Amino acid sequence: MDYTKMTGTVAREATRYDEGLRAYMLSVFNYMGIALGITGLVAFVVGSTPQLMNVIFGTPLQWVVMLAPLAMIFFVMPRLLNYSLQAAQMLFWLFAALMGLSISTIFIVYTQQSIASTFFITASVFGAMSLYGYTTKKDLTSFGSFLIMGLIGIIIASIVNIFLQSSMLQFVVSLIGVFVFVGLTAYDTQRIKNIYYQVSGQGELASKLAIFGALSLYMDFINLFLQLLQLFGNRR
Repeated sequence: MDYTKMTGTVAREATRYDEGLRAYMLSVFNYMGIALGITGLVAFVVGSTPQLMNVIFGTPLQWVVMLAPLAMIFFVMPRLLNYSLQAAQMLFWLFAALMGLSISTIFIVYTQQSIASTFFITASVFGAMSLYGYTTKKDLTSFGSFLIMGLIGIIIASIVNIFLQSSMLQFVVSLIGVFVFVGLTAYDTQRIKNIYYQVSGQGELASKLAIFGALSLYMDFINLFLQLLQLFGNRR
């Protein structure tokens, strides 16, 4: 048996696999980056235009704007794999635009300098935790289950606080939320990496799963940003 030839073949396969993984992860982060750009642009334009703010948030239309992203999360985005690749992309961009509309009020509540500084802090923390999730050899699956339970707790507490209007509860929820979404960033990055191992070479399915992965990381980033903004943002 020619062990030298076998070793060379294994090395070439490993290199090809690593290149494929890097390309896949790059497509995930490209989708996520474009979505964040759409969200930021829509939020800035609407939040900086009093006429648009009055039309959207001064009428019952505000409930449509606020609930539309939530409706898409529960009823549309989980079915992305059932659509064509082009339709999945368009739905992702539409969701990002709706998110921009729904969070545009931050430009009324917080100073632009505070929003910008919080964004860069979020990007730094997100980048570090995503890199950890990508490179660590530790299996984060059990850790992820704990974080999902924490996320459910945050959602329930946030709904309750709509009626209580407690600033202390909001502070606690935001503080816990930071830790939950920091952890989910690492967990989701590792999960997306593991998904690649299962769908490598499956063409359109892999591409649609890249969009699905980008959606997870996008939501981690947006929620981490909003929690940090509530904790440290300077209000007008």
